Amino acid sequence: GEICAFKIHGHEMPFEAVVLNKTSGEGRLRAKSPIDCELQKEYTFIIQAYDCGSGPGGTNWKKSHKAVVHIQVKDVNEFSPAFKESVYKATVTEGKIYDSILQVEAIDEDCSPQYSQICNYEIVTTDVPFAIDRNGNIRNTEKLNYDKQHQYEIMVTAFDCGQKHATEDVLVRVNVKPVCKPGWQDWNKRIEYKPGSGSIPLFPSIHLETCDGPVSSIHTTIELQTNYIGKGCDRETYSEKSLQKLCGASSGAIDLLPSPTATTNWTAGLLMDNNDMIFKFDGKQGAKIPDGIVPKNLTDQFTITLWMKHGPSPGLRAEKETILCNSDKTEMNRHHYALYVHNCRLVFLLRKDFDQADTFRPAEFHWKLDQICDKEWHYYVVNVEFPVVTLYMDGTTYEPYLVTNDWPIHPSHIAMQLTVGACWQGGEVTKPRFAQYFHGSLASLTIRPGKIESQKVISCLQACKEGLDINSLKSLGQGIKYHFNPSQSVLVMEGDDIENINQALRKVSYINSRQFPTAGVRRLKVSSKVQCFGEDVCISIPDIDAYVMVFQANEPKITISGMDHFARPAEQFERGVILLPDIRIVSTVTKTEHPVDSKEHDRANKPVVLEEMLHNLDFCDILVIGAELDPEQECLELDHVELQGKHLDATNSTAGYSIYGVDTMHNYEQVLRQVRYRNWYTSATFDRKFRVKCSELNGRYTSNEFNLEVNILHSSNSNFMDHVSHMIVEPQFLQSVHHPEGSVSAAHSSVVPSVATIVIIICVSILIFIITLGVYRIRTAHQHSSGDNEGSKENEMDWDDSALTITVNPMEKYEKPHQTEEESEEEDIEDEEEDTTSAESDESEEEDEEEEEEEEVIVQKGDKQNATRQEQLEWD
Repeated sequence: GEICAFKIHGHEMPFEAVVLNKTSGEGRLRAKSPIDCELQKEYTFIIQAYDCGSGPGGTNWKKSHKAVVHIQVKDVNEFSPAFKESVYKATVTEGKIYDSILQVEAIDEDCSPQYSQICNYEIVTTDVPFAIDRNGNIRNTEKLNYDKQHQYEIMVTAFDCGQKHATEDVLVRVNVKPVCKPGWQDWNKRIEYKPGSGSIPLFPSIHLETCDGPVSSIHTTIELQTNYIGKGCDRETYSEKSLQKLCGASSGAIDLLPSPTATTNWTAGLLMDNNDMIFKFDGKQGAKIPDGIVPKNLTDQFTITLWMKHGPSPGLRAEKETILCNSDKTEMNRHHYALYVHNCRLVFLLRKDFDQADTFRPAEFHWKLDQICDKEWHYYVVNVEFPVVTLYMDGTTYEPYLVTNDWPIHPSHIAMQLTVGACWQGGEVTKPRFAQYFHGSLASLTIRPGKIESQKVISCLQACKEGLDINSLKSLGQGIKYHFNPSQSVLVMEGDDIENINQALRKVSYINSRQFPTAGVRRLKVSSKVQCFGEDVCISIPDIDAYVMVFQANEPKITISGMDHFARPAEQFERGVILLPDIRIVSTVTKTEHPVDSKEHDRANKPVVLEEMLHNLDFCDILVIGAELDPEQECLELDHVELQGKHLDATNSTAGYSIYGVDTMHNYEQVLRQVRYRNWYTSATFDRKFRVKCSELNGRYTSNEFNLEVNILHSSNSNFMDHVSHMIVEPQFLQSVHHPEGSVSAAHSSVVPSVATIVIIICVSILIFIITLGVYRIRTAHQHSSGDNEGSKENEMDWDDSALTITVNPMEKYEKPHQTEEESEEEDIEDEEEDTTSAESDESEEEDEEEEEEEEVIVQKGDKQNATRQEQLEWD
């Protein structure tokens, strides 16, 4: 009647049932070991009760019916949420609001729904334009901008329903990509160019983005805009004459708009742009060309060249605007020849004289060109081969669209006036004045009588020194067509393959071949058109606006050096003395080196290096300081053979000598070393001073002023006793005198001796005796002094190197200090040779003795100066 046991039927159940009260049958079900909900949430098994009637072998007892037990394990929130991924990534396009960019997901290992479910997600990172919902979906709260931020990194956490949050937050990386805009990518707006660096690529890593459009062909135009620099681009700023010589033009061009100087002063009153010799005409100015500059009657062949920049004419009623005009000076108002602009047409007028022909002849030639009024620089050449007149504009030939005929001008003897920028109105007005003023800019206006210019020379004269370039034409790739305009400022490329066009554009470069380019900005514009299959233009590609920054070249310092003082006997000046035998022209440029050492960074001053550079000069002037040369007695001269084979010309005047033309410093040195100064009336002149000055780029860079002084040593005409006392007082300066040898001339020997002759012979004998005595005393004194000098030299050798004080009286001796001992010795030798030759060549009795005295004095004076100079130089 009692309950003795409970038995659980089930496979290894972690439970056991124990009897608490046998009589009442009460028992307890308990766990044998810890129960884990995460391993098993619930258990189901059968339990039976057994009475106490079992035998010794555990048999014969009675058991109850089977009861089913259900056990559910209650969960404890022991686990935190964990994210499935370590990092989440997404990419979005700028400018869009997304409902969901991506979804993050966390899990919790707790077994119950309450603790295993993720109830919430949260963004930990503050101030980000994103939000997250309960399901882990992340969206942007505002439109994203690629330029503002390329990438966002945000941290996210999760909470289970027991409000336990994840132990580790997860990183979410959102990349923003720009809206695909067709256009050129990876190029720089600013391209820097240092002078002398040759050709540099403009867009070395450029490529075209077409946003996967079906492209069939691409047409690209690259334009270098330089119209605001000088004459429309970087051209050599030499004078037109120099340029014509460089380009091989025939000589004889007359510059009508030269830089204002003492000899070319008619342009002095005009508005001028200093750098490029550009003259601006504002409609109020004209210049009269002096008579004699241009021949009165031009032949049937001549050339007019000019640079012109001109806009539309001001005012409602456009008047003629004169570039060049040759009209009557007084009485009448006839135009003999003229070049003018009228209503954006260029007109050349040429009226023949009646004596040349009396028939109806071509007189006006008209050209209609858009470029005449486009406010840009253009190069115009009017080639006249009467009756044919041809215009070249920027190297291209244009025939006149209209030629009108006229009768020749009736003969008269009225003087003509040639003008630039306006036309002279000599008649039909109460007071002669300028009329038909020009509005615009002119430069390098020349006229060449008797010759017309070749196409090759015209192309050279207007050539740009800067432009676009393609580094390697071979590597442009197949299927690329390209075309340059004549000045290489515009390049057009066409191709059907995007990658080929990319490669070709990477090879486009900028080049400036000037040694000293104009510094500043050069604008660049790249415009492109894309064609798609079956459509005309399907993708619009924005233009590239960039610029090349050309840096200032290091300015050269041109230095002239050489012997700046010398003296020569008067006789040499009659034949001519070389002025600049050792002139040297050197150009240096200062460069600052960047310090390599870290210690050197502390120093403010970077090391400066002087580097010699070679470049051309365009003129060197030898100017006379003081009174101008007197053409009756002195001149500067140069053998014109020296100029052959060089790009040089020379002009001579009483004010000095000018050598000009674009050529190397070496060639200028060679020519300057041959310039001689002649003076065939030396008694009036004792010294001459000259100044040498050289220039590059028409005065943009000038040299130092090198001053030279030339002394003329005269023979003295004072009495003989003065000479003797002079010799005795200063014996140390006299070297041995060459006594003239030779026979008495035949004329004298044939004369019968008279009493006067005998007296003269006695006097001469006494003179010879006195001279011999003087020479003897001089020699002994000279030996004494030389002995003293030797002794003093030996003493000098033995001095110790202790403190030395030298006091010099500056009033004792004055001599130009720059002459060297070698030059002094050369002068001594020359002086002695002069004495010997002149003394030997002519020996009569009285005259010879007097000449001999004069020769000695020359030797004394020359040697005295040289000795003084040598004494000073011993200290050097």
